[in-house]
Amino acid sequence: MRRKRILIVDDEPRLVRLVKVNLLASGYEVGIAADGKRAIEILESSSYDLLILDIILPGSFSGFDVCKIIREFSDIPIIMLTGRAREQDRIRGFDVGADDYLTKPFSVEELLRRVKAVLRRTCRSEDFPNGPTYTSGDLMINFVQKRVFVKGNEAKLTATEYQILYHLACHSGKVLTHEDLLTRVWGAEYRNELHYLRNYISSIRKKIEDDPGNPKHILGKHGIGYHLAIVE
Repeated sequence: MRRKRILIVDDEPRLVRLVKVNLLASGYEVGIAADGKRAIEILESSSYDLLILDIILPGSFSGFDVCKIIREFSDIPIIMLTGRAREQDRIRGFDVGADDYLTKPFSVEELLRRVKAVLRRTCRSEDFPNGPTYTSGDLMINFVQKRVFVKGNEAKLTATEYQILYHLACHSGKVLTHEDLLTRVWGAEYRNELHYLRNYISSIRKKIEDDPGNPKHILGKHGIGYHLAIVE
């Protein structure tokens, strides 16, 4: 079986060495880029399975810029690193296409756990619930191609966003509790990370709802969970 390839994009030599050594010891192949421009060049010409991307980078491209550009040609899973725990930074990261984020300083164990979780949910094969497509109002999900369309136009979801929508579609009309949805998408170790789910639901709504503040597709039941409404 081919080893998973991970590209680290960061200009802090000590952090890069630490992350690289531990990823190699865990069986991954590792590439390194010290700035956003080089990262984009590498991903345009080489195949990687995961990107670990710092927000603060030298040169003209920030991590946000890099993530947005990469999403124009690749759906590679992206874990963003940030030295700031501000909620708006996390939300902005999700908006430009990140799949996960990690606040510095972090433990090696936590990083490896996030890497495994992201790769697990992006490589997972799923059965097709009730057929190869799901349609509700102007929303259509193609389970075979893992693509989502709204009014005939494709909504570009990250791998994690797609997994959330997939599980909601599998249980259309039924409420999935916060803990159940977190466990299905991230794993049991994330079952209490409610802020994760809220951020991702907000990001998905921006992509599939006419009015994200007054959604018709993804509805929440306060204190319990979310469900995908059946829209005529």
